[in-house]
Amino acid sequence: MNVQPIKQRFGIIGGSSLLDRAIEIAAQVAPTDLTVLITGESGSGKEVMPQIVHQLSARKHGPYIAVNCGAIPEGTIDSELFGHEKGSFTGAHEARKGYFEVADKGTIFLDEVGELPLSTQVRLLRVLETGEFIRVGSSKAQRTNVRVVAATNVNMLQAVQRGGFREDLYYRLNTVPIHVPPLRERREDIHLLFRKFASDAAERYRMPPIELDAEALKLLTAYRWPGNVRQLRNITDQLSVIEQTRTINAATLRQYLPEESTGLVPAGDGRGAGMDSVNERELMYKFLFDMKNDLTVLKEQVAALMHGQPLPVMKPAGYHEEIVLPMQGTPSGTVSIQMPHRGGEPHHDVDHTEVEESLSLEEKEKELIIKALAKHRNRRKTAAQELGISERTLYRKIKEYRIE
Repeated sequence: MNVQPIKQRFGIIGGSSLLDRAIEIAAQVAPTDLTVLITGESGSGKEVMPQIVHQLSARKHGPYIAVNCGAIPEGTIDSELFGHEKGSFTGAHEARKGYFEVADKGTIFLDEVGELPLSTQVRLLRVLETGEFIRVGSSKAQRTNVRVVAATNVNMLQAVQRGGFREDLYYRLNTVPIHVPPLRERREDIHLLFRKFASDAAERYRMPPIELDAEALKLLTAYRWPGNVRQLRNITDQLSVIEQTRTINAATLRQYLPEESTGLVPAGDGRGAGMDSVNERELMYKFLFDMKNDLTVLKEQVAALMHGQPLPVMKPAGYHEEIVLPMQGTPSGTVSIQMPHRGGEPHHDVDHTEVEESLSLEEKEKELIIKALAKHRNRRKTAAQELGISERTLYRKIKEYRIE
């Protein structure tokens, strides 16, 4: 299949064989009514695939509605998708149609479908299997003729194994899978995309377009691009606006590229395997490891005090916490212990006193969420970014742990 006309129609840049294959599958499945699941990392350009499916189908004259499932609070998502009756909940002053009702005879695109709560997944499965749905607060089933295209950057099989996503719904959505490759797997397209973004920025801001010298081009192509096409566009815009010279060298470009070890974290593994669950698990392991290090140091200092020994002198870079313990026989009745920077490995020849500690993952996770919310003054979006999880996951955890 010649996909070049499709690329021109939808403004797709690139000649990667992996990208061409994704476009080809989208075009082939478009005339059918099969459900499509699009996988790929965040920022890789998944949103263009449902548009191809819709515009090349017999439904192209019907409605096309894109819904970001991760941006809708869990308490209102059923109402948004399936509608509600007047008086069905507080604030429901009148009946409202949901997206599945509005999109009748058209296409609905469910982005971040992996973030749907389990109760909503049951409703969605019924729509996919029978074409029926029930408004919130109603007992009457209604029919809709909607083509569903879903997208996710989460590893859905892992989500199924964890119990966070229904297995039957996964296989119902995954009738035709389309994988959008990350930018690092289509390096031949990086320079083409850069030139397109530079040209767009020059036209938008009425300035000459920026260019790259040979070394800068090598650096641009070799970079891993964890934020994919979205990150490349943002950096190109920054260079276009901030830099005075129109020829960018490697030293200048390097200032705009985050270090890969501390930079942006990819949202997938190249096969639609999202990092949300991995981040959450690794976050807990890291927290437990840090707590164990701190507890070990505390044991050593308490043991030294109990045996009348001087406190071990430890001055690794970054004292960051002070613990005050009750201690009889001191002028203040307390003793102050400095906790070293996490990751330090002090060694002292003192007896160890066993201290009972809780290793419950749920307790540590709850404690970490509370700390993040307090640090960011209950701003859930920034707290979720700090924790390395999605805002939807944070909302679910707050509800699950009944955090005020």
